[in-house]
Amino acid sequence: MSPVLQGFITIIVGVGGCVAYFYASNLILDKVIFPARHDDHGRNINRATMVRPWLFLFPAVFALGLYLVYPVVGSFVRSLYNRAGDEFIGFGNYSQMFSEEGFRTALLNNILWALVVPAGATFLGLLVAQLTDKLRWGNFAKSLIFMPMAISFVGASLIWKFVYANDPDIGIINALRDTMGMGPVDPMQIPFWNNFFLMVILIWIQTGFAMVILSAALRGIPEETIEAAIIDGANPFQIFFKIKVPQIMGTIVVVWTTITILVLKVFDIVYAMTGGNFDTEILPSYMMDYMFRDDGRATAVAFVIMIIVLPVMVWNIRQARKEMR
Repeated sequence: MSPVLQGFITIIVGVGGCVAYFYASNLILDKVIFPARHDDHGRNINRATMVRPWLFLFPAVFALGLYLVYPVVGSFVRSLYNRAGDEFIGFGNYSQMFSEEGFRTALLNNILWALVVPAGATFLGLLVAQLTDKLRWGNFAKSLIFMPMAISFVGASLIWKFVYANDPDIGIINALRDTMGMGPVDPMQIPFWNNFFLMVILIWIQTGFAMVILSAALRGIPEETIEAAIIDGANPFQIFFKIKVPQIMGTIVVVWTTITILVLKVFDIVYAMTGGNFDTEILPSYMMDYMFRDDGRATAVAFVIMIIVLPVMVWNIRQARKEMR
């Protein structure tokens, strides 16, 4: 079947199915479950009104339960079994995982990523948003900075592989070292610092996201507060740090936590650049190492990642709700 025809049929069936579901469910609710009889007409109308919202919510709740809740519960149950999945071992996978040096290295690297990348991307995004806001060619500069957002993580990693290449004719770092009379070096094999070289890639990508959100927040600051600060003799640094930043602090926190959630799930960059070698392992790449060898261990790592991400997601949702009030 042609992909175009298949997509068209899917749309027709999906939209038609939703319309048919809502029509049939309302018809059954009004005509069968709570019919409009003379003796209790008003009571049945009230009952139907109370039930009707759940009819509209049911498809979304069912889809979330099927594609979100069920996999989470299933993954946790699977993590309590052995490699073959035929013997219940309780929290054996977890205890063995926490005792391994590879897992501890991956966890520490993830913490390092969660501290450096959101801070760097948010700071640079805020800095660019402020500096380009009043420039004539500011929109052009913002477009250039936002362009990496359109590149996949794997594509960005391939670009930065050329930047980090140990050939002075290709890699920028080794080209600079060559001009200073120093020998070539592979940045990906430098212990500890290679993690920061990988973080630069994600900061480069996410700076555009932070810039767009924070630029909109800066433009929403009332001009009266800035004009009052200028009249009182405040310099540009005082206006920025004491007037503007406090007023957009909620937006900064949302951007920060959103990037943090992305960092805790990042996998592509590490896998494409180093494959998790040279002490650059993070939890998602550590999980991939076991995915085809020990499914129970892999699901245990996945569940640990979910537990780490969950508080950040809750915090992000709460901050977003505060912004909407």
